[in-house]
Amino acid sequence: MNNEVRPDPARSNTGRLGRAQVGITVLCALVVLIDGFDTQAIALVAPDIAAEWQVPTATFGVVFGVGLLGGAIGAIIFGWAGDRFGRKPTVLFAVALLGVASSLTPLAGSVGELTFLRLVTGFGLGGALPGVIAITSEYTPQRLRTAVVSMMYCGFPLGAVLGGLITVRMVPALGWQSVFVLGGAAPLLLLPILAIWLPESARFLAVKGSTARLNKVLRRTGLDAPPEAEDTGSTEHSSVVRLFTDGRATGTLLIWTALFLSLLMSYLLINWLPLLARQAGLSSTTATFGVVLLNLGSIIGTIVIGRLTIRSRPAVVVGTAFALGAVAITGIAFSQQSGTWMLVAALFAGGLSIGAQISSLGICVNLYDTSVRATGVGWAVGIGRVGGIVGPVVGGLLIGVGISTPNLFLVTALASLLAAAAILGIARRRATTTDHPAAQPTKATER
Repeated sequence: MNNEVRPDPARSNTGRLGRAQVGITVLCALVVLIDGFDTQAIALVAPDIAAEWQVPTATFGVVFGVGLLGGAIGAIIFGWAGDRFGRKPTVLFAVALLGVASSLTPLAGSVGELTFLRLVTGFGLGGALPGVIAITSEYTPQRLRTAVVSMMYCGFPLGAVLGGLITVRMVPALGWQSVFVLGGAAPLLLLPILAIWLPESARFLAVKGSTARLNKVLRRTGLDAPPEAEDTGSTEHSSVVRLFTDGRATGTLLIWTALFLSLLMSYLLINWLPLLARQAGLSSTTATFGVVLLNLGSIIGTIVIGRLTIRSRPAVVVGTAFALGAVAITGIAFSQQSGTWMLVAALFAGGLSIGAQISSLGICVNLYDTSVRATGVGWAVGIGRVGGIVGPVVGGLLIGVGISTPNLFLVTALASLLAAAAILGIARRRATTTDHPAAQPTKATER
């Protein structure tokens, strides 16, 4: 008897998410939530650490930057490893690494030690992303992929909101160390759950010809076949060079451009909005609430954008959101001393521009077939995080040369507009090219 499980093409665009697929998406979202929690928490506890160690607050610019640098390197390396050794083992290793590094952070006694631990933590955080993004996408029917990957990644802004709320309460009562104890315990507690319940990508196993493991995973998840008929015959190891072959080069460069600019924009907003709001004469409460609304807006925006991508061409929807987000950011630039107007503009900027930035990951996974997907996502996430490093630095340099507050936000709006152009370039390319089969839109996806 032939026990090989063959993909059913009819499932590609007509399938719905089953209970197992929803569970997989939730597990991946929990990993991303930890990333958001960690990113927000370190920013909020930095003043307390600086006061205790009696070092200038400005010193922590390196601490913030090295965490993002570690994330960029981790995403690239673990993305390559995910295509070669599997998505699940790389996710488990990355989660374990960030859990251990965060748990050791309370023992740091100097900026140098803290910087090293933030580098390792960032390496683990960034390293987990290609795997969870690939697993989520590869258990999702293609017509829903952009929406589901985007909603899964809502865990990041949700984690940032929780990080802010928890940190504000924990630090006064238990000290800044308690935040990292919690930040380390969460991934270590999640690790055995992931080991038991997170399956390896069925499509990855199909590509690698692991029939016995594939059958076992399909029985566990209740699926009859891998969620999408795709490239299941390639056994070639993934390489960054393959991101520029078989017609992938243009899409790769455009998604890198979009993610670089959108992360630059996001971190400019998140890092400089509170300070510039204070300089405009607004209260500290209003300034902090502006960042909260950015994150909440991004959650709402991602859900709305995701729903729209099911009914229309995903790249067109996401590109349009970036362009409209540029208008909202311009609204922040001209809010001047009106706290209400600034908060409203921040909510829309988060919903449109940052929501589009999160949704861009759904565009990214559709550019690559299974055999190279984790590498493609890893490099895209890594390039994006470089933009996240550059954003705050650019903001500081512009402020240093005397740029006005409105003009700084106009620069931020320009970044969103250019990201829109890159994503719309992907939409135009898909409409006109006879590209690699994995990059071709299906009728249900690109109507």
